[in-house]
Amino acid sequence: MLITGKEMLDVARKNKFAVPAFNAGSGQLLTGVMEAAEELQSPFIMAIHPDELSFLKDSFVSQVHHEINNTKLPITLHLDHGATHKQVIHAIQLGFSSVMIDSSHLPFEENIETTKKIVEIAHSVGVSVEAELGTIGDTGNSAEGGASDIIYTDPNKAQEFVERTNIDSLAVAIGTAHGIYPKDRKPKLRIDILEEMKDKVEIPLVLHGGSSNPDEEISRSVGLGISKINISSDIKISFTNKLREILNNGDSQIREPNVMYPDCIEATKTTAKEKINLFKSSNKAELYY
Repeated sequence: MLITGKEMLDVARKNKFAVPAFNAGSGQLLTGVMEAAEELQSPFIMAIHPDELSFLKDSFVSQVHHEINNTKLPITLHLDHGATHKQVIHAIQLGFSSVMIDSSHLPFEENIETTKKIVEIAHSVGVSVEAELGTIGDTGNSAEGGASDIIYTDPNKAQEFVERTNIDSLAVAIGTAHGIYPKDRKPKLRIDILEEMKDKVEIPLVLHGGSSNPDEEISRSVGLGISKINISSDIKISFTNKLREILNNGDSQIREPNVMYPDCIEATKTTAKEKINLFKSSNKAELYY
């Protein structure tokens, strides 16, 4: 069941859980997160980054739509970190029900103007819009990218940004980074910023780069109003670690995908289920019926 990002996150915000947004950038990863969500009856967001879409080709979106159309689970198909009007419009034409325009690297006024134009286009055809204020960090090992230095979201600026752009959800910078943190870097969320922001911003808040932060911080952020959390690196690492184990077991004749990938999909499912339970989204699908 395909729904918009607004429909998805308004329910999550009201009921104080976070929807997992999985960057499942292959058919095998898609199978893993679909099966995990089905088993736990969790709504989820299928997020595709422009770089992933460029690699997978538009035909992959047809596969995603097939899965969505053959389940009762509420699912949002979301463009993650759209950087240009062309990327966003292309996603809308492909049937995405939610898009992100990421102009966070621009000055505040330019970010507003760019975002407003996307909102006008997307809302005219019933597609939800996410934008970003502040900058998400970059550990240097993620397709989603980011900034070398985190610029924390100013709660007062966030309130103004939301009011002037009419976006449906806001990605905030409170100390996360895309990718997996190196051993010498310890992630720490600025919960104080989030506490102030939740009283000023009346739309769902989004956390990008949630793979490496401690579970207790993530859980607390959900309680303070985070309604969507992006997960990319964790599920991909689970998949590839299992694949390395299979390929390095001494059997050089292993080559069939239906032999190599089932255990990798199971590893993906295990990680996806852990995130679903951490975000408190298990058994929340019924709230959408």
